[in-house]
Amino acid sequence: MPKKKQIFTVTDELNDIFSPAQPIKEKVDTTRLTISQALDTVSRQMEISGNRPRTIGDYNIHVNYFVKLTGLTYLDEINADRIYEYLAKQNVSNQSKLTRLKCIKAFLSRCFDNGWIKTRYWKTINVKVDNNVKEGATDKDIKVLLSVLDLNDFVQLRDATAALLMYKTGIRINTIVHLENRHIDFENKLLRLDGEIMKNHQQLLLPFDDTLHRLLTVLTKQNDAVRREYKEKNEYVFVTKFGGIVSNSASHNNIQKRLNKYAKEYGLKNINPHALRRGFAKSLLSKGANIVEISKALGHSNLAVTTQYLHLEKEEVAENLRKFL
Repeated sequence: MPKKKQIFTVTDELNDIFSPAQPIKEKVDTTRLTISQALDTVSRQMEISGNRPRTIGDYNIHVNYFVKLTGLTYLDEINADRIYEYLAKQNVSNQSKLTRLKCIKAFLSRCFDNGWIKTRYWKTINVKVDNNVKEGATDKDIKVLLSVLDLNDFVQLRDATAALLMYKTGIRINTIVHLENRHIDFENKLLRLDGEIMKNHQQLLLPFDDTLHRLLTVLTKQNDAVRREYKEKNEYVFVTKFGGIVSNSASHNNIQKRLNKYAKEYGLKNINPHALRRGFAKSLLSKGANIVEISKALGHSNLAVTTQYLHLEKEEVAENLRKFL
């Protein structure tokens, strides 16, 4: 004999009243390529080609934000007007708009290369930005920084060495983070940088002086002691106080954050990775290096980018030209 339903058992007739509403799925035209599908494919192609995860991440962030602001679904819906609409909806500086636009244009160019788009309608779209050239670090800035840091403290020794290395060789902060012992030729006082840690994936040889030789020698020995203490196994030249890899995130980079701290604490406005790199370029120019050599040392593929690092005043240009009269 089947059991009777309990008196407090409620029938299913009311269940649909309070059950969560099911989202209505929008129909997708499978004959058209969606922006999401295109982005997935482009991301995969970039991954296979060896592009950095951060670059791929930027593509995804900015393309998805473009989709959010415009409400578009399909790749063939994108046109110049929608890109201008996307730019107009952003309450950010023109420099930020330009950065985001470059990413969108780069994504569309890859779509064009894949044959999904027939014309490069985005080529003429641009954002005007005032070109304010930033100053580079000077010898005086570096001397002041080194004079206030305690080189007997491991972290301050690391930071001083990183700052001086960027100023004397022009390498980027991201290269600093991934620099390993194998990249340092102590005998010949050379950085032997392979394409794996370079932004442009090109090999580069950069000499360094006796001061850096001493600092790097002491730092690498101290690194070994720190790694043994915390049982870390790596060959990085710049490590945390616990022997691990320094974060390469722009917002969490240990060295970059500490350089910013020193700059604020000691009134050194030009102590940051970009200013140190610009200072290197300016120093080379003042010592007689030509712009092609400087561009090669910085790892630039475009001389126009190199000129932005030099920050030449009108008086300096005039004085330099006088030498050729």
